[in-house]
Amino acid sequence: MFARRTPLPRPLLALFTAGYLAPYLLPTVVGRLESGLPLTATEAGAVGSALLLSSASAGFLLASRVERIGARTLARTGLALAALGYGGAALAGDVPAVVAGAVLGGFGSGTATTVAATRIAAEPDPHRTSTLGLLWVSAVAGVVYLTVPHLGAGHGQPLAAIALASLAVWPLTGRLPGRTASAARCRERAALPHLRAGLVLAAAMPCWSLVQNSLWGVSGRIGLTQAGLSEAAVGAVFAVALGAGLMGVLGARALGARLGRAVPIGAGTVLIAGCVVASASATGPVSFTTGEIAWNVLYPVVLSYLIGLAASLDPRGRWAVLVGAAGSLGTAAGPLTGSVLSAWAGFPVMGLVLGAALLVVAVPMTGVALHAGGRLVLTGAVRQPAVELIEVDVPAVSAPDAYDTAGPRQAGASPGSGN
Repeated sequence: MFARRTPLPRPLLALFTAGYLAPYLLPTVVGRLESGLPLTATEAGAVGSALLLSSASAGFLLASRVERIGARTLARTGLALAALGYGGAALAGDVPAVVAGAVLGGFGSGTATTVAATRIAAEPDPHRTSTLGLLWVSAVAGVVYLTVPHLGAGHGQPLAAIALASLAVWPLTGRLPGRTASAARCRERAALPHLRAGLVLAAAMPCWSLVQNSLWGVSGRIGLTQAGLSEAAVGAVFAVALGAGLMGVLGARALGARLGRAVPIGAGTVLIAGCVVASASATGPVSFTTGEIAWNVLYPVVLSYLIGLAASLDPRGRWAVLVGAAGSLGTAAGPLTGSVLSAWAGFPVMGLVLGAALLVVAVPMTGVALHAGGRLVLTGAVRQPAVELIEVDVPAVSAPDAYDTAGPRQAGASPGSGN
């Protein structure tokens, strides 16, 4: 009932989209860097990895500082850096300037993602909000994949698209909360709850993300060189796959907590492993399209449950940011890993290695989901225990108007907070 009465957090969803757009566009970014600049496939993958590593570093640096600095200020700073970095990289003609712009833009994207993750954890239903965010970013990325091949050759088009998206989102950040130092200090004194579960999830996420982005980073090359598609056809496959991913996210949103989190995360990861092997082994348009669509249906579903799981461990968003930043480390290593593995052993062997890694990492992630599921899902009210945690852990937070993100109650009750 409460989640239905809560207004749609459009500024938060737009910020989520701006932060996640660069990883979603990674195949075309890496492919355009290789074709538009004097870079080898491995070097282009390394540039993509540098971009994503910069994004991950923003999460680690800012995880505990969002409230102290202010969500509005931090979000605007991140979007400005993203626009400046990606825009500069799109316009630059020499490799060092492109790399510097991509790294700066990546830090901006990571800053926006950090603010979004913190705010999502304060939502009455973080899984609902994360699925909506994934819907938005998939839709925007799909439009870009359909458009970029028709805008001519060169490395700048996908980077310019990310920069323009950041500029478009910047005016919407006015509804995010500002800095409230006294409340921030009070909240920072509390220790991280559920330390063991959080650490296990944070340790598993880099491997999970690395596998996804190792394949995603070279999917364009698989389509072009192994499956025999044109760039326009590959872009169309990615757009269709992302559209299918929208259906998967809608299904995850409708399913909600009915199956808990362990089944979607564990079984979903096993199925993704099969899709990774199939996509990497594709030798024709049909097999490539089938593998990419199946994979893109499952990936955002499992990701939405992982975001919700991390948020449930600490409603203040610290685990959501730290787990997300840990996942970004794997995301950052993905393009380079995929490039190196495929150059060393070929795409099919790369798929087998990556699929096996997913099967291994599915075990601890499912264990954390089972642990959290018994505490948070089987009660019949997913967010109820989170509210109780706030009352027990931080008795010093007293005035609801002192900071409008002190917890789910305040976040839901404050119409001016961006929710």
